[in-house]
Amino acid sequence: MLAAYKSIPPGSIAPRSPSFKAIGGAIRSVKLPAGKKLVAFTFDLCEQPYEITGYQGSIVDYLREQGVSTTFFAGGKWLLNHPQRAEQIMGDPLFEFGNHAWEHRNFQLLTADRMHTEIGGAQLAYQHAYEGLRNRKCLDRTGQRPAYENAAPQTSLFRFPFGACNAEAIKMAESFGLHAIQWDVSAADPWHGQSVDGMVKGVMRQVKPGSIVLFHANGRGWKTGEAIPILVKRLRQQGYKFVKVSELLRAGEPVYTRSCYDSKPGDVDRYQSLSRKLEVSYDKFYAAHGKRRPTLSALAGAAGAEAQQLPGPGLEQPNTPPPLTGTAGGALPGHVETPPPHLGSTDDNPFESN
Repeated sequence: MLAAYKSIPPGSIAPRSPSFKAIGGAIRSVKLPAGKKLVAFTFDLCEQPYEITGYQGSIVDYLREQGVSTTFFAGGKWLLNHPQRAEQIMGDPLFEFGNHAWEHRNFQLLTADRMHTEIGGAQLAYQHAYEGLRNRKCLDRTGQRPAYENAAPQTSLFRFPFGACNAEAIKMAESFGLHAIQWDVSAADPWHGQSVDGMVKGVMRQVKPGSIVLFHANGRGWKTGEAIPILVKRLRQQGYKFVKVSELLRAGEPVYTRSCYDSKPGDVDRYQSLSRKLEVSYDKFYAAHGKRRPTLSALAGAAGAEAQQLPGPGLEQPNTPPPLTGTAGGALPGHVETPPPHLGSTDDNPFESN
């Protein structure tokens, strides 16, 4: 188990882009222009402190062979434990990485300092992998350009572990220049009882233009490898094109909510009891091996100029944010989903390239 422990790489986190616009919510899908059929497949690659999870290479190989653009949300520790795989994904123009926190902790239970470490640690891990790929000076699989040029120097997307957040967690992610990306379609592939037929039917029943679909490829995507080829074929037969999340965001207007959930508000609260037990086991793991919980508190420059505006250590917010009322106000133009759905301003799309 000691081999599973990883320290956060040293370094300074790149400041967020000056053009970043916070929305104060988690993006579930994108409203596209009529007739546009785009869908984003996403795969989570996460690890807890005491484990080294896997890499379902057959899934990645299939996506690459079929030209399926994909977004992978990787934990920081996963990136460090799978450096070669991380660089292979990073250097492929079909793929992109998003931040999936350092050690997959439930943000509904974390102090601001822990949130800061979870997000910042994964940002530094990504930067570490990017620099490794850049220093390798290898060409991508086309043989035409350096592999590192296919990757962004820093991630701009974030996915909450367990799909769980609160208002303070969203604010923290956005302070790093990260948009929180949820999903509107879940393959339910971590469930051992899932079947190929059940997964295919479930995804096809829910998917629509602009959907963001959740899968796993860290050894916990049960039946995912068998279901993906069927889904790709059927969706293409229906006229869908696969895009990365960043591409999807530029193609329409984000549909977002003030809170995080799987299929209905409040449903991820069921993970709180499990997460509290996991926190105890994490502390035992660190104590047993004479290790400290990784922290960013001593690192200068974290989150760039925004660091001074982050909440101080020990600050916790209620698990349920206040209900959204009125319009989206000064937030990013787009659609705000809340029971009942609310349509925000659609004057422009801040995700479009300048």
